[in-house]
Amino acid sequence: MTSHVLTGIDGSARSEAAALWAAEEAVRRGVGLRILHAWPWLSSEYADGSLAGDLRPKALATLADTAERIRRSHPGLPVETAMVGDDPVDALVAEAEGRELLVLGSRGLGGFAALLVGSVGLAVAARVTTPLVMVRADGNDGPPAGTPDRRDVVVGVDARHPSDAVLDFAFTEAARRRVRLRAVHGWDVIPAWSAAGWVPPQVDASAQEASEQAALAEALAGARAAHPDVEVVATTRLGGAANAVVTAAADACLVVVGRRDHRHHPLGRRLGPVAHAALHHAEAPVAVVPHV
Repeated sequence: MTSHVLTGIDGSARSEAAALWAAEEAVRRGVGLRILHAWPWLSSEYADGSLAGDLRPKALATLADTAERIRRSHPGLPVETAMVGDDPVDALVAEAEGRELLVLGSRGLGGFAALLVGSVGLAVAARVTTPLVMVRADGNDGPPAGTPDRRDVVVGVDARHPSDAVLDFAFTEAARRRVRLRAVHGWDVIPAWSAAGWVPPQVDASAQEASEQAALAEALAGARAAHPDVEVVATTRLGGAANAVVTAAADACLVVVGRRDHRHHPLGRRLGPVAHAALHHAEAPVAVVPHV
């Protein structure tokens, strides 16, 4: 399959913002951009006029308009479009297979086919096997095209069980942008059960903090060696992993979190609490990287 950044649009302002962000990312990666619109009523099954109106002409027009706007901004970028008559989640997950990256708007605004409503975006994030970036049109997405963005890339790190895939993605994105990488590890004090109920355990906070910092340094050692040109700031924070990542995201250009692949879990693939919190609360674009 030809290497592309894939983005989905639905006619809303947020999906348009995601497409523009995806174009910038495709240029950074030196690959093409593929723009997809998917909705079941676009299939030939409904070509007999069984719907009140044919959505296909408007879908094609929106695809063409978005592609033309991107071509004007990035004259050398290969841009292709596709329209699929299928369930949006199924279509996006299938189309993303083998792509460089999937980029979506974080929530649709009720566009003509309402492709990227919140539930669809979250369902795709839980199932897709390709790294996914969710972009907010009203969020902290950075300066205008062509303007250097010197803000950090932030990565949430499970210091006790680090993922090579998540760290490599984050280090590579920081290197592409020529910015600093801020690695964040959140930890918490686990209550203990006693006759009086759940009570905070007697923990030396300073000693625990030192232990968490040492674990984070060890977790980052391999990726740091593989990416010696990336400046890294490693930070630990008491208060849990989700809180640490969302707090750090306030002034980031990109937030990177992992999503463990639960394909053999009875409930199937699903988002973990850190990815879920980042997608709902981080103002910066959020990259969700699947890993085993």
